[in-house]
Amino acid sequence: MKCIILSGSSRKDGDTAKLVANIKAVNNADTVDLNELQFTYYDYAHHNRDDDFISSMRHWIAEYDTFIFVTPVYWYAMSGIMKVFFDRLSDLITIEKELGRKLRGKNMVVLTSSIGNNLDHHFWLPFMHTADYLGMNYLGNLHTYPEKDNTQEIEKLIKSFN
Repeated sequence: MKCIILSGSSRKDGDTAKLVANIKAVNNADTVDLNELQFTYYDYAHHNRDDDFISSMRHWIAEYDTFIFVTPVYWYAMSGIMKVFFDRLSDLITIEKELGRKLRGKNMVVLTSSIGNNLDHHFWLPFMHTADYLGMNYLGNLHTYPEKDNTQEIEKLIKSFN
């Protein structure tokens, strides 16, 4: 399966970047830093339909089977840029329905990082429900933090869908 890592961190050299490097060591997936794209918040009037979001999704949906979302945990939630990205998925069920339908059967994996092991089941719900709503296969999630070596868990999760 061809994978893409979509990373949404406010720092290029933090724990999330290390997590992305660990994932790439297991699965040589392509990587996109969401901060390098030009896309804006969801807009009901779709004035932003010509930004990078839809064109990127056209390419990624055609090219990849598995989407690996990597985000730090900020205030008990996904990062802001990741939230904006997930909000923009609404474009794929409104103005780009045919494109959105092509997500059916694709895979989603979520990996997170923060300074402690303090997530509960509720954190994962937006990802799980989004995958379900879009007809994607939710393959799992893993939370990492600096005090714990998650290398084996990352390898096991990534290899489970290769």
